[in-house]
Amino acid sequence: MQDTNKNPFLRFFDVKKSYDQKNLVVKGFDMDVQQGEFITLLGPSGSGKTTVLMMLAGFESVTSGDISIANKSINKTAPNKRNIGMVFQNYALFPHMTVADNLAYPLTVRKMPKDQIKERVAEYLDLVELSDFGDRRPGQLSGGQKQRVALARAMIFQPELILMDEPLGALDKNLREQMQFEITRLHKKIGFTVIYVTHDQTEALSMSDRIAVFNDGVVQQCAPPAELYERPVNAFVADFIGENNFVAGQVKSINDGVAKVETKAGIITAHAANDLKIGNKCRVSIRPEKLFIHPTDHAHDNALTVPFNTRIYVGDFIRYYFKLPDGTDIIVKVLNDLSAPEFDEGATARLLSLTKDCIAFPA
Repeated sequence: MQDTNKNPFLRFFDVKKSYDQKNLVVKGFDMDVQQGEFITLLGPSGSGKTTVLMMLAGFESVTSGDISIANKSINKTAPNKRNIGMVFQNYALFPHMTVADNLAYPLTVRKMPKDQIKERVAEYLDLVELSDFGDRRPGQLSGGQKQRVALARAMIFQPELILMDEPLGALDKNLREQMQFEITRLHKKIGFTVIYVTHDQTEALSMSDRIAVFNDGVVQQCAPPAELYERPVNAFVADFIGENNFVAGQVKSINDGVAKVETKAGIITAHAANDLKIGNKCRVSIRPEKLFIHPTDHAHDNALTVPFNTRIYVGDFIRYYFKLPDGTDIIVKVLNDLSAPEFDEGATARLLSLTKDCIAFPA
């Protein structure tokens, strides 16, 4: 997991955390982060991602290992001495202060001259497009406006590193998408380094330079979004990132990294996971948008014959549900256009796919 660059801006080296000195909630976390990167820590609740963020912020101690910024260990550095900005889900704004005063607060405690504070506050209100809101109090703002104020406050003292802990979790879908764009825009404009914690896969995929997927205190894979989605290293990542179908089978052969898998619905050729062996029982991962319903002009290497169960109209696409021989569903996503097929319940269909879109993992 450790990156090869010898001089990263931020480095986690074999970081472990235990609250009871017996059980590890973070089990040897390694990561190198370059200046200006947007890194997302993604995983289910209790997987260790927030604990890593809290250790970086200084709110939790490191049990063993080392966290360093610019080649200097910060394990024993007080939180207020780490020069790190924080953005929380609950905004953490001072309700009795105006928006301008909330923004000014980090500068005041750093004893910046008053005239410079006034200029900086005006600059950052403009940056987050709230120039006319400086005299309002947080209670007079919408959720999206509060989060923009919280973001501006985290940036205004110009830290090199900003931590965001589920910052958009309290917003509705439309506001959340707007704020994803806003955070990405500001990150590109200013170039600060971001460590972002979320359990929202879409959020992670759309915003990040790299994503570290956690499970049970261990990073399963750390990679750019496209690599993570297209080439997950194990079944957990494949299942956790996006939507996936898994077809049970047995490996009959492996040649040049391609496995031939026998399933009860047909033969599938798929990329073989690193630890897959001939004779293994396995699960073949195929994403719903990578399956095509016969007849189609789309190229294919594989065909599965399965009965149709039902279809669900979602608006811009239609979800088709078919049944695998073991009774589990296999789902196909089809654009909602004139080519979307009609089936009677129980009708048999052939589902087509390419080898490059299938990955075989040990069962």
